[in-house]
Amino acid sequence: MNIRSQVSMVFHLDKCIGCHTCSIACKNVWTDRKGAEYMWWNNVETKPGTGFPTAWEDQDQYGGGFVQSGEGLVQLRSNGRYRGMANIFHNPRLPQLDDYYEPWTYRYEDLFTAKAGDDQPIARAVSLVTGKPIEIEAGPNWDDDLSGSPIYAANDPNLEALTPAQRAQMFEMERLVFFYLPRICNHCSNPACVASCPSGALYKRGEDGVVVLNQDRCRGWRMCVSSCPYKKTYFNWSTGKSEKCVLCYPRLESGQAPACFHSCVGRIRYLGVVLYDADKIVEVAAKKDEELVQAQRDMILDPKDPEIIRLALEAGVPWSVIESAQKSPVYKFVKEWGLALPLHVEYRTLPMLFYVPPLLPILGNGDGNLYETTNDELFGTLDRNRLPVEYLARMFSGGNVGLIRYALKKMIAVRYHRRQITVGDVEGDKLTQILAEADLTAEEAEAIYRLTSLPNFEDRFVIPPMHREEAIMALTDPLEFKGAAGFGFITPPERQL
Repeated sequence: MNIRSQVSMVFHLDKCIGCHTCSIACKNVWTDRKGAEYMWWNNVETKPGTGFPTAWEDQDQYGGGFVQSGEGLVQLRSNGRYRGMANIFHNPRLPQLDDYYEPWTYRYEDLFTAKAGDDQPIARAVSLVTGKPIEIEAGPNWDDDLSGSPIYAANDPNLEALTPAQRAQMFEMERLVFFYLPRICNHCSNPACVASCPSGALYKRGEDGVVVLNQDRCRGWRMCVSSCPYKKTYFNWSTGKSEKCVLCYPRLESGQAPACFHSCVGRIRYLGVVLYDADKIVEVAAKKDEELVQAQRDMILDPKDPEIIRLALEAGVPWSVIESAQKSPVYKFVKEWGLALPLHVEYRTLPMLFYVPPLLPILGNGDGNLYETTNDELFGTLDRNRLPVEYLARMFSGGNVGLIRYALKKMIAVRYHRRQITVGDVEGDKLTQILAEADLTAEEAEAIYRLTSLPNFEDRFVIPPMHREEAIMALTDPLEFKGAAGFGFITPPERQL
């Protein structure tokens, strides 16, 4: 068993309001410079929609991620050892600038320097790449809120999972429905960008699992761009180097949340440490699509298990990181409650960013203002979602509809639980039945409600102390660095003075 620690994330899609504050915060910190104008390390998409870059989920076009190559094996979809070398000087899988958008600004000086005349002067759009006037035809959120849905949303690759009747229902004007999908680099435990880089510029940091890119070693071959199925690695046309989200690791090392997390208005973002068995990565990645989510969950280890703690300490995981993992909100959402799911797990990169699927598009009318039921089934309304569960399953569970229904049932049960507390009009026997059907206890339902609805900063972001803090603690109070003394373990040598 090879135990590693990973700073992981959860985005609660039921709470995202699509304000793009996270995107602007990231843009101002990281990509507000020459060559990075078109980059959005954090972006918020409207789903259904084609996203950014256009149709990034169409791997037949872009060839990102891994595919099964035999019993228990996987290989890169776009390039391998030999195909990668052949495509160094010509890579047909690369997205073009038009797939993103040509960044622009406006010649505002024209408003002040134009000669007097009968016409109102305008500020013409000019390209930030060439400096020449352009006609704006696309942008990073061009289909925001389903604008132009017959053109954009109807081309969402995930709609292939729906029947023609379901697709028609989604685009009826009175039933038009969408949700927001914020995206950053997933900092995968099996990253395709790392596997595809010929120069070895990409790697995972050993202390926290953050995937970073060494600018000195990067040669601009852009295999990482084509191999990342989420298209979260970008090419800087000015420097000739690739760039990507680094999860604001300088902020993490100083105890601060990443910029997009800290600025989130809806407080949808959670960050914490998980421990996982790296020896299982290949085995998990080779599973069938519908088995991948559960296999990835099984790869995540219980940080309170004494045996896991012992092995983690032997592997060099600091005790402070193990303590943070025991308090991690990510572990609760993903492992304990089974609410959070990875985005497009079928790409087999084993992403460490998980999403709680949205419940909001559910039908809200019903007898007594409660969720409508049919045939005495407590959760019959799930089958009449305005956003079909098959669509969500295509995105978050490798097509496994049962996992989506399981998560949505729990969310509905939590609402019933809180309604009984605040309004008191849910019969006790019915609430007991609902909780049992959703595989919940009243205590768990209350814990989910607390972490979802009333989170303070410390609950949402459990950031482990980094190297500097650990060194200070070891020097000032070595007894505080007692390792897992409560479990009867010996303090590791590196923590002894």
